[in-house]
Amino acid sequence: MNIAVIISELNFKAVRSSGAGGQHVNKVSSKIALSFDIKASSGLTDAEKVMLQHKLSSRLTKTGHLILFCSDSRSQHRNKELAIKRLVELLKTHSKVPQKRKLTKPSKSSVKKRLDAKHKQSLKKTNRKKPLF
Repeated sequence: MNIAVIISELNFKAVRSSGAGGQHVNKVSSKIALSFDIKASSGLTDAEKVMLQHKLSSRLTKTGHLILFCSDSRSQHRNKELAIKRLVELLKTHSKVPQKRKLTKPSKSSVKKRLDAKHKQSLKKTNRKKPLF
């Protein structure tokens, strides 16, 4: 994954933030909509593209674009930085290949402890029964 290439491929759009805030909100577009096309990206390998499309399928548009919004700050530049940071983190976490689980056997002592506990529990239950005459 080449982050510098990915950042150069991003599309930004400034949008007016929603919610209360008075006159400032009504005239300033500080919210950022970041758009990234996974399929057309040259900063990702083919394997990473397939993995990201599979893992992020619920967040992609019909055309295969990933769209992130950021309106945390009142500054457009700060929101742009935050959106880029979020995208990079999202791509890094979802492009990792999961490690295969190593099969292991339980140790002899753990098996013995489990069986002893089962035997102890069964004795407890049988001792609660009424005696047969």
